Amino acid sequence: MFGYGSLMWRPGFEHVETRKARLFGYHRALCITSHIHRGTVEKPGLVLGLDRGGSCLGLAFRVSQTRRDEVMAYLRERELVTNVYHEKLLPLWLEAGEKVQAVTYVVDRRHEQYAGALDLDNAAERVAGSRGLSGPNVDYVLNTLSHLHSLGIRDHWLEGVAARLTRDSVAPRPAP
Repeated sequence: MFGYGSLMWRPGFEHVETRKARLFGYHRALCITSHIHRGTVEKPGLVLGLDRGGSCLGLAFRVSQTRRDEVMAYLRERELVTNVYHEKLLPLWLEAGEKVQAVTYVVDRRHEQYAGALDLDNAAERVAGSRGLSGPNVDYVLNTLSHLHSLGIRDHWLEGVAARLTRDSVAPRPAP
């Protein structure tokens, strides 16, 4: 399984190994409108998706074969709530250069929740005041960025969004 957002800091499933991995052909982006977990219909937030182009550094989770069906059922329930993601089996390159196949969730650009490519100010504005069932949208962004930094992973675009959020006096909150 490939984690690039909240799955990195809250996978929610049993795994036997975690390693840094890079996915080519997709990049991490706040490109999905959230009206359930990080926003509402009246005040939608944004969550991360893998969008076309570039590459993304994240985490590869290895799951034991005996837990595979259980983990896949959990992930499908978690990630495919509104069908904004396509589940794909894609190649990842681990830190040591080893190539593995991983289940990956990429954004469906035709889905109504696809927000497209947003500039930093627009993304920060949408994130700043949104709150959903899983809490404030700002927490999601700052917790993801904090986890990326703890792993030594830089995401300059997400850092730019966070800088605007914190500049506008949005105080970071601890991870749930």
